[in-house]
Amino acid sequence: MPRPKKRRIVCSLPTSNLFGPLNNQDCKRRQIIMTIDEYEVIRLIDLENLTQEECAQQMHVARTTVQGIYMEARKKLAYALVQGRRLLIEGGDYHLCERQEKNCTCHGQCWRHQE
Repeated sequence: MPRPKKRRIVCSLPTSNLFGPLNNQDCKRRQIIMTIDEYEVIRLIDLENLTQEECAQQMHVARTTVQGIYMEARKKLAYALVQGRRLLIEGGDYHLCERQEKNCTCHGQCWRHQE
């Protein structure tokens, strides 16, 4: 029996969750779905310049988990760009961080892009 999945801490939801080519009418049925936790790993590592270890600490998961999520998210981004597919960000097993949460390791920084 597999171990239960640990919910990942996500600091904020994307402001836009649908991306894709403007010139392709057929992209809806060929869309790629990126989960919220995959989006969060891309945001933390590529935008916030955190290491995988720092990202893992913020999301309350193991570094190897972050590494796997990151590889999958980058693969989805590459498919969307190279094959001209629509990218939809939704779903996943996550818990949304709150500013008042005692275990939050982002110290309110997760909200700076939303304010």
